[in-house]
Amino acid sequence: MNESQFYNKLENKKVQCLLCPHNCVIIEGKSGVCKVRVNNHGNLTSENYGIVSSIGFDPIEKKPLYHFYPGSEILSVGSFGCNLQCKFCQNWQISQIGARESFREGRLYSPNKVVEIAKVQKDNIGIAYTYNEPTVFFEFMIDVARLAKDKGLKNVMVSNGYINQDPLNELNNYIDAYSIDLKGFNNNFFKNYTKSQLEPVKESLINIVAAGKHLEITNLVIPTLNDDENEFEEMVKWISMNLGKEIVLHISRYYPTYQLEIKATSIEKMLKLRDIAENYLSYVYLGNVLLPEGNNTYCPECNELLIKRSGYSTSLNSINDKGYCEKCGKHILNY
Repeated sequence: MNESQFYNKLENKKVQCLLCPHNCVIIEGKSGVCKVRVNNHGNLTSENYGIVSSIGFDPIEKKPLYHFYPGSEILSVGSFGCNLQCKFCQNWQISQIGARESFREGRLYSPNKVVEIAKVQKDNIGIAYTYNEPTVFFEFMIDVARLAKDKGLKNVMVSNGYINQDPLNELNNYIDAYSIDLKGFNNNFFKNYTKSQLEPVKESLINIVAAGKHLEITNLVIPTLNDDENEFEEMVKWISMNLGKEIVLHISRYYPTYQLEIKATSIEKMLKLRDIAENYLSYVYLGNVLLPEGNNTYCPECNELLIKRSGYSTSLNSINDKGYCEKCGKHILNY
């Protein structure tokens, strides 16, 4: 248990959480939407502080991040809870449970312990906050990230982007790269299938780019719900115009899970959306699907093959250790 950083005390021992755009007003003994930030006698506490659901080393490409230290390993750590209620959640077993259940299911780690584990593997580049939504273990993430940065490690946040701007500004002091799930480009879809809003996510994306942080975006394509081609084109045009045409986009294939039984996204739809996206963005990849195309990185200037990928196996070709194309000199990767 740890006192939350962003909240106001109200009358009658109520509190208002200011961490995410829900801005939950919470009465004594109850939690916010996330199920893990609880009003304890008029103080808002993070009940999942240090409670870890999973921890282990992953390829950086699994986040997914394709242009941030490709081919590297990173320590992934997650907790419990989420500030969204996505009907298609892939990690609902840990994201949709509350503080009491998380305490029973998780293991307790100190920030120092997480950093110690990260330092064990020689070639590990840092720590990724992932699995459930890291926003809801904000204080633990900040404490770990601060220590990790002091040790020369990189910090990566894999998030839905549903966070208020003040806490995001604090994260920008420590997080080096963000992988943000832009779940669609229709506010009705956000309201009906995630219990959230689109605009705050767009604000977060703009904030991250303005802060000079590495950003890659994932869009999970769900048939009949967020796969309209005109709407998708609006989204990639917005990304190009507001964030830049070199922002990396991962178009991810949906499979039935949790509360949705809609059939998996067709390969044809995936390829069609990739074609649309490539009219506006320089780097577009296909995720959750094994195809001979859609995973390699080519130079947008000279079309040289720079990185060849098969699953999570990565082979760097015509690109130097500074992230520049060896054929034409264009800057491609962040190191």
